Amino acid sequence: MTQPSREAIQTLVTQCLQEILNQRGTELSAPLTADTPMFGTGGLLDSIGIVTMIVDVEQTIAAEFNATVSLADDRAMSQRNSPYRSISALTDYILGQLSEGA
Repeated sequence: MTQPSREAIQTLVTQCLQEILNQRGTELSAPLTADTPMFGTGGLLDSIGIVTMIVDVEQTIAAEFNATVSLADDRAMSQRNSPYRSISALTDYILGQLSEGA
């Protein structure tokens, strides 16, 4: 399998986040960017939202790239800098998992 590009993963993460926000009726004051906070201080998602996001991203990666990532494992949960803090951070974490599995 060829590893997806950073841009492809970031687009996927952004689309999943946008979909969740749309379902919840969340109005955004600015467009989503790589630095948009997802969870934690200033984040757009609560704990239920982040769980939904994790499941959506894992399923979409499996469907679009025929690859498996685990975004709710102990390693992700115990990191000093949470991979859920921003779109960019989650993108980096996913790319790291994909390169380990390649």
